[in-house]
Amino acid sequence: MSVGTGPVLSRALQILDAFSSERPAMSLSELSRHTRLPVSTVHRMVGELVTWGALERDEHGHYRIGLRLWEIGSLATRGLPLRERALPFLADLSQVTREIVQLAVREGTELVFVERIAGTDSVSPVIRVGGRCPLAASGVGLVLLAHAPTEVQEEVLHAPIESFTPFTVTDPRVLRRMLADVRTSGFSISDRQLTTDSLSVGAPVHDERGTVVAAVSLVVRHGSASPHALAPLVRTSARAISRALATPE
Repeated sequence: MSVGTGPVLSRALQILDAFSSERPAMSLSELSRHTRLPVSTVHRMVGELVTWGALERDEHGHYRIGLRLWEIGSLATRGLPLRERALPFLADLSQVTREIVQLAVREGTELVFVERIAGTDSVSPVIRVGGRCPLAASGVGLVLLAHAPTEVQEEVLHAPIESFTPFTVTDPRVLRRMLADVRTSGFSISDRQLTTDSLSVGAPVHDERGTVVAAVSLVVRHGSASPHALAPLVRTSARAISRALATPE
């Protein structure tokens, strides 16, 4: 992509940000509608993004995220070493339970999934690897929020909390007590908060300084297992990953 001014870069980022798991491919008119940019501007910007490899155009004239962005994204220093160290232990947990196993990190007031292993007969995952989710509802999110800096916790608790199901906890007073329980017990429980058929149990991953840098969770079908029976498995995996992060390569 040619070098441009700040507004040009901002418009390019608007276009890239318009794509999501719900909108993986869009036409020029759809991109214009979602970015609120003129079609002529989108056409010009998309041409540069395609030339650089950030976007790809399919046979139907729709645009998708290109492999060049995936190549660059794979270099993200926070996710890659963590994922490489964690993957053997995530695989072990998945093999033992045959359920969904997830690894996530915090980015501001959201979490980003950096790895997921699907189970053989598990619930359908809601968010893809690389996808974002509010901190307050999921098993990994509750862990990351419980160990986030105070200012992050207060920002989340004082803002409107998104409700995904009738069971999503949106009362900040109740959520504050849940976060305290996570810090005391060493694990989180998210029961039908993201989907009505899922139960998630999460545990923190620490670096060599003892700082929580990620969270692991096990996602099962609601009613298929007791969360307190799952917690030791998840905590064991999280501790193993923490030891691996603390061990010099």
